[in-house]
Amino acid sequence: MVQLSPAEKVAGLHGDLLFPLSAITSVEVVPDALSAVQGLRAPGLSLPGVRKIGTWRTREGGEFVVAARGEAGVRIRLRDQQLASVLLGTSDAEELATRLQAARQ
Repeated sequence: MVQLSPAEKVAGLHGDLLFPLSAITSVEVVPDALSAVQGLRAPGLSLPGVRKIGTWRTREGGEFVVAARGEAGVRIRLRDQQLASVLLGTSDAEELATRLQAARQ
């Protein structure tokens, strides 16, 4: 489960993200979460070059994004879920990716 802060819920027009570990197909560290966001925002908040929160529509499906300037990120690809992926900006992307990979096994 990805717990969003109250502000993230309002800005992203979304509640907490619930998906089973078995739905994760891959976990990828991206060096710059903000620039890794692709697609069209629908719905959510985008402050160009500063912060993005919400759902972005891509060819693969919806991607929920929480990213800010200067953060690395973790992209979690999903199967059989409403969202195709989740992109989370974090101060320690390598640790989060390692924890997710370990939990999947």
